[in-house]
Amino acid sequence: MIILGEKYTFSDFEMRLLEKRFSHVVREPYMEESLDEMSDRLEPYLSTSFHRLIVYNIHCTDVEHINRLQTRLKCRDLSDPPQVMRVEQFLEKYLQKCYIPENYSEADILKDIKPFTKWQYFQKRLIDYFGVFWLFFFSWPVLLYCRQRIKKESMGTSMFKQHRIGLGNREFKCIKFRSMRLDAEADGAKFASENDPRTFRWGEIMRKTRFDELPQMLNILKSEMHLIGPRPERKIWIEEFEKIIPHYSKRHFVRPGVTGWAQVMYPYGANAEDARQKLMYDLYYIKYWSMALELKIVWMTALTVIRKKGI
Repeated sequence: MIILGEKYTFSDFEMRLLEKRFSHVVREPYMEESLDEMSDRLEPYLSTSFHRLIVYNIHCTDVEHINRLQTRLKCRDLSDPPQVMRVEQFLEKYLQKCYIPENYSEADILKDIKPFTKWQYFQKRLIDYFGVFWLFFFSWPVLLYCRQRIKKESMGTSMFKQHRIGLGNREFKCIKFRSMRLDAEADGAKFASENDPRTFRWGEIMRKTRFDELPQMLNILKSEMHLIGPRPERKIWIEEFEKIIPHYSKRHFVRPGVTGWAQVMYPYGANAEDARQKLMYDLYYIKYWSMALELKIVWMTALTVIRKKGI
């Protein structure tokens, strides 16, 4: 494949994934040139059988421009002309994430992101009740053990309630096992980090196995959360992200979840760029929701817990 331009910055992790899939990945700058000049420049790559796809990674909303390039390539003496695809389509098809523009100038890109229909909500509530029943059935000894270990290692309550933002930007009290010291935010709100010094020993284990999330079963039963959905964030962070990340509020079209597509697809992060990347996965989940995707997330979450990679 050939990546033409630098509109979207592919991470090193994503490039490794693409190189495994496409064997040979080339990055080419986008220049202000005619279609003939562009196709001439790309022809050395295209004359071989290795490059079957051109990704238009540029700030171009003119679909006809891409169609004309596709036509020019077909008219040239190429045995098998490559496909031309906009980076927005490419990200959804190959990386399962929705492109987030740098500003609102490309508003139509995310016009298909809509709240769940009544039928989708009904299906998700069935999954919620079924999941909570079996989750509690298998985890009640863990719940008791967590409470005991927290009491033993850290003074204070074993559980705490924290205001998070849910459906329609409404606040609710998210219930979790306490994994940090009581004075963890004495100096103000901070992002949690990997190997966070504010956590006590069992708290760190709970975060990696996601045992600290188990009390959120109560939030699910109260219809404040789903078993699967975007991660519920705090108001202080959301207000910051909405200033710098376009379309961030669209993640509140649906109820948040204990686990989700972003949590299993993207490593832990603690800055605005990480929030932007996670939003891409959250919006993909909303746009392409299906029972198959739901079950895939359940399976990937189980693997995360078993491997102790959750944060």
